[in-house]
Amino acid sequence: MRLGYSLSYWGTAGLSPAEHLTLVLEAERLGYDSVWAAETYGTDPASLMAWLAGRTTRIGLGTGVLQMPARRPVAAAMTAATIDQISGGRFRLGLGTSGPQLVEGWHGLSFDRPLLHARDYVAVTRMALEGKPVRHSGPTLTVPRPNSEGKELKLAVSPVQERLPIYLAAMGPKATCLAGEIADGWLPLNCPPEYVAAGRKLLTEGAARAGRALDGFDVAPMVLTLVEDDLEIAYDMIRPMLALYLGGMGSRQTNFHTQFAAKLGFEAEAAAIQEAFLAGRQGEAIAALSTELIDQLAICGPRSRVRERLEEYRVSGTSTLVVGLVPPTLRRRLEQLRWIAELAVP
Repeated sequence: MRLGYSLSYWGTAGLSPAEHLTLVLEAERLGYDSVWAAETYGTDPASLMAWLAGRTTRIGLGTGVLQMPARRPVAAAMTAATIDQISGGRFRLGLGTSGPQLVEGWHGLSFDRPLLHARDYVAVTRMALEGKPVRHSGPTLTVPRPNSEGKELKLAVSPVQERLPIYLAAMGPKATCLAGEIADGWLPLNCPPEYVAAGRKLLTEGAARAGRALDGFDVAPMVLTLVEDDLEIAYDMIRPMLALYLGGMGSRQTNFHTQFAAKLGFEAEAAAIQEAFLAGRQGEAIAALSTELIDQLAICGPRSRVRERLEEYRVSGTSTLVVGLVPPTLRRRLEQLRWIAELAVP
């Protein structure tokens, strides 16, 4: 099992660009396989990966994830090929459909038929990255536009990698099946190892639809991880970020993180966290997170406990565990990177 490091949402950590770079360089020195950056309505993760491409030499560079509604698929292909060129073949294109709150509120688009859109989007992106003339007719996307002056074009620059890996962020069963069918990697978020193991069956089902095996497919869950001898302190440090996901990363009607917690058996608790958060009672939302739910969604505690949990992810079929960090200072994050690397050694 490889390790990845998530920069998460750039502005939430309170660190400077120089401090973020220090963390990435330390992750590279420690042997982390990849570094990832997320996208909401702040910094652009592709720009961050292009910046890091010039400051690093070995570590893989991934978007975890680019929002499909934010850019056309050919634009995603151009971005991916460019970063792959300047990094010497180290880029991984993570894509996600996002959710209605952001898609409709920030991008001004309808959150409509997300799985069909993802299928069309990946098909066009893949076609462009492979240097083929882009021609596609699907339920959500037709290129070139019919009965127009549009010309069938090919991407004018090639990525270094013969097959630049495309990852899909997915949590639901249909989306996970789709990842197995059309992608090279799966990026679930804040999920227990048991869910990863179950997800592998769905990925296999999706791959079978496409008549392919999952050889080389990267199962890469992103999980908040904290090494802390005092378990109660560990829980308290994890709570604010999980409360943000369950309470604020979506609308009252549609929050995929809240829905996922409900599927894990925490429906009432997840609803209470969301209600408190959306009512402006963030402290109440944070306090409402039980230790049982935290243990499902994150990895935290003393070294022995974290080592055991890392092994559970390894056994589940995780090929890359992308860790997110919560300590507020550079020094403590550097410590976490080192400790997690040590504990992940079989």
